[in-house]
Amino acid sequence: MTEFPKIAVIGAGVIGASWAALFLASGREVAVHDPVATEASVRDYIDRAWPTLTELGLVKGRGVLTFHATTAEAVRDADFIQESVPERIALKHALYAEIEPALKPGAVVASSASGLTLSEMQAGWRNPGPLVLGHPFNPPHLIPLVEVMGNARTAAGMVEAAERFYKAVGKVTIRVHREVPGHVANRLQAALWREAIHLVQSGVASVEDVDTAVWAGPGLRWAAMGPTMLFHLGAGEGGLAAFCDRYADSFNRWWDDLGKLHLNPELSSRLVAGVQEATGTVPTIELAAKRDALIAAMQKAAAALRTA
Repeated sequence: MTEFPKIAVIGAGVIGASWAALFLASGREVAVHDPVATEASVRDYIDRAWPTLTELGLVKGRGVLTFHATTAEAVRDADFIQESVPERIALKHALYAEIEPALKPGAVVASSASGLTLSEMQAGWRNPGPLVLGHPFNPPHLIPLVEVMGNARTAAGMVEAAERFYKAVGKVTIRVHREVPGHVANRLQAALWREAIHLVQSGVASVEDVDTAVWAGPGLRWAAMGPTMLFHLGAGEGGLAAFCDRYADSFNRWWDDLGKLHLNPELSSRLVAGVQEATGTVPTIELAAKRDALIAAMQKAAAALRTA
């Protein structure tokens, strides 16, 4: 571990605390700042995440965890900064103005932003060269994906450095080449959720049954491969060309019939009622633990097959 030995985590809510757990498990020093989250809450999150990190083979040691009163203090010695503050552009800009003078030369600043674009965030910098997009999937210590992006205003080598760092702590990265709201993965899940909601709204199936259709059906395949590769395999020896020839009319008919809707209070209430019906009195923390255990088990099984 010679590159990026000192990490700063700015913003230690659910996303930031999860990042801190992963970075700490890599044996690195982790400096944390959050004006709201307490040291006790962050340490508690890390302790709860540690068994899963161990199970997945991501624990290489346990680095030193420190907490700091200001962002400038937290980032001063950091080689890599993961920023996960709430997605309010004024808040991001104020943060960047505070940390920019304190950064060490060559430090990378990666934002976990899922909704804001890189160019929007760059407006808060005098020189935005250190800033890249480093958008994880929640929870970051468990889901491998990180979407990485730079642009013409990003300093040379910063995107590549971020990709090396994420790979070193066990992540899988994709490169986003053009700026779009929601990046890549969030747009994919937004498209699926829109149709899931449409199926509920139009009375085709309940919230619980639509969810079941995903995890008990195509969701299992998607955990193994992406949709285009799966359809390539779906036509046998003919591959994707045969699949498109065979099913073009069907897909065009389905696409033409997909719902177009906007999430409003009435629709939200219907979805909330459906989730409450499906979960009953089971606490959210219990459901999250079940989710993490299932994902960890799938990850372990997949890793065993890849190395066999």
